[in-house]
Amino acid sequence: MRASMRAYRAHARAAALSALAYRGSFLLSLGGVGFQLVALLAVWRVLLGDGGAAQVGGFDWPHMRSYLLVAFASGALVGTFVDFRMSFRIRSGLVALDLVKPVDYQHARLWETVGGVWIELAVVALVSGVSMLAGGVPDLPPGPELALFAASMALLVPLKFVVVYLSTLTCFWTQNFIGVLWARQAITALLSGALVPLAYFPGWLATAAQWSPFAGLTSTPALIFVGQASGRHALLLVGAQLAWLLLLWFAARALFGRALRQLTVHGG
Repeated sequence: MRASMRAYRAHARAAALSALAYRGSFLLSLGGVGFQLVALLAVWRVLLGDGGAAQVGGFDWPHMRSYLLVAFASGALVGTFVDFRMSFRIRSGLVALDLVKPVDYQHARLWETVGGVWIELAVVALVSGVSMLAGGVPDLPPGPELALFAASMALLVPLKFVVVYLSTLTCFWTQNFIGVLWARQAITALLSGALVPLAYFPGWLATAAQWSPFAGLTSTPALIFVGQASGRHALLLVGAQLAWLLLLWFAARALFGRALRQLTVHGG
């Protein structure tokens, strides 16, 4: 067990070093999320105003600003650097080298994801700090909700990883990963509440999106942070986040077994 953990930590270190070595492309992948934050802040500031008197769908400007900061943090974590790396190794056949290593393939990819998270957290802290200097420190939720928010953000990383991992496994069947990436990003951005809070959706779509796995990628932690979900409701949302993580984790393991049947390396 200890030897396995050393192997997984080695994967995490290698991923972190790779992100630092190719920091230009790594930071560029985060730049899109940062640009989205600036654009959305500008739009909602016009719609809601600075004074905080105007409200749309239960959100005033201070709440929307806090919501968008959480959305930025959730979007910055587990960026596209992870799936591009994995998809390249599958499409090039280098995945065969990963399969002969004495580690679990899915666990190894998770640890590679974790290896890059600390760099993404540093970027999130920097952008959030600049935003708070410009617009003030947002109000923190009370103790129990703050703990649930922290738990939700912690669950966000493996949940987002497994969503990315499932979509990237399609490279075993298709060479067109860019199309899969764009489709996943569009669906995730919409149904997670990253672009527009789910409260603005039509009733049936808001309910379906709120209990989908995508809500745990933005909406759940953001609603808890701004006080739109508290007490039993917040606990239920975090429970749904955990349930989807477990369900998708084991679904990914089953899909990986089927994906291996598609692998052909040098005719073998």
